[in-house]
Amino acid sequence: MTEQVGQGWRPKSLRDGEEPDPRFTLANERTFLAWIRTSLGLMAGAVAMEAFAGDEIPEIIRTPLACVLLVMAALLATVSFRRWIRIEASMRHNRPLPVPQASILLVLGIATGAILLVVAILGGTIA
Repeated sequence: MTEQVGQGWRPKSLRDGEEPDPRFTLANERTFLAWIRTSLGLMAGAVAMEAFAGDEIPEIIRTPLACVLLVMAALLATVSFRRWIRIEASMRHNRPLPVPQASILLVLGIATGAILLVVAILGGTIA
C-alpha cells in the first residue's frame, strides 16, 4: 500500500474522491473547532456549577444538571467529529451536505438545562 506524501491519517471516506478547495476544507475545520469550543464550554459550566454553586442550588438538582452538561459535552464532541468527516466526504464526492444533527442536541439540552437552572434558582430564593 503506497501512501501519498502529506496525506497523514485519513478515514477511508476521505482517501478517494476529488480534493476540495482548501478554503472549504478550512471552513469545515473552523466549524468543527467551534463545536469543540462549545463542548469545552459545557464542560466548564458543569465544573463551575458543581464547584462554585455551593448551597445556592440544591445538590439534588446541581449534581444531575452538571452530569447532564458533561454528557452533552461528550456527545457534542463526538457528533462534531463525525460531522466534520461527513462534510469533508460530501465535498470530495459532490454530494449534498448533511443536516447538522448536533444543533438539535445542543438546543434541546441547553433549553432543558436553562429551565432546570431557573427553577432551581427561584426555588432557592423562595425557600
